[in-house]
Amino acid sequence: MAQAMDMMARIRDRAVVLTQSEERLVAELVKAPRDVALLSAAAFAERAGLHEATCSRLARKLGYDSYAAFRRAMQQAYLGGEPATRMASTLSEAGEDPLRHLIALETASLGRLTDHVDAAQIAAAAEILDGRRVFVFAHGNASVLAAQAERRLQRMAVDVRMLEGSARDLAETALGITGQDAVLLFAFRHQPPGYAALMDRARQVGARTLVIADEVGPLLRPAAEGMLAAPRTGVPDGFQTLTVPMLILNALILALGRRSEAISSLSDLGALIASFEADGVTRK
Repeated sequence: MAQAMDMMARIRDRAVVLTQSEERLVAELVKAPRDVALLSAAAFAERAGLHEATCSRLARKLGYDSYAAFRRAMQQAYLGGEPATRMASTLSEAGEDPLRHLIALETASLGRLTDHVDAAQIAAAAEILDGRRVFVFAHGNASVLAAQAERRLQRMAVDVRMLEGSARDLAETALGITGQDAVLLFAFRHQPPGYAALMDRARQVGARTLVIADEVGPLLRPAAEGMLAAPRTGVPDGFQTLTVPMLILNALILALGRRSEAISSLSDLGALIASFEADGVTRK
């Protein structure tokens, strides 16, 4: 509410310098602020029957560096929390065919993946985890990938410990990290709570560290020993999926799977599954 009031205050303070065309844009904004907050400059201008440049001029008169900054401010003011803003922004971009839109976004992101992560980096990351007990840490939506990492690593007979729960839970598990272990962390959009404390613990005991991240990767502090980071989508402020980091994780698992020990473990797993099935246990 305070942000919406600030937006209206800006408009009132600069009303005397607005042209008739800019006033038409303001009228559209006041009439349907939530709708306008989703529009590109071109779409906003078309809605008011004006030229796109008028939107940019209005944004600057209201004190914003660009129309993009103006739209972000509108989204914060009228669309509420960050997740809702991201979803609404993506729905606006997607139009009537969100499936086709997401396919195009993911295809573009995957096509650019090797610009950010190459085979040598995957091999180096696998070396960090190779032959060690692995502690896995994630927060929020990234927990899905942490669970996948846990399952895939366990299939290769890797001793995996999950770092999750309350501050006490995290501390009790992190207490067991030693210099013979590795810590695999996931971080997306922002540095997750607990990241710095966990990295400090790993550094104290000499454990190796690897982070899988999106654009936030280079900004994480303290920095991990190894990092595999790539953008998840090509839409700023939009709903983001886990397709790109999931592919990175799978590539890492495959690199670890090249070890003869991993192949042997997977063979043993297949034999054990057959044994349990023969004893009446249902395969899931």
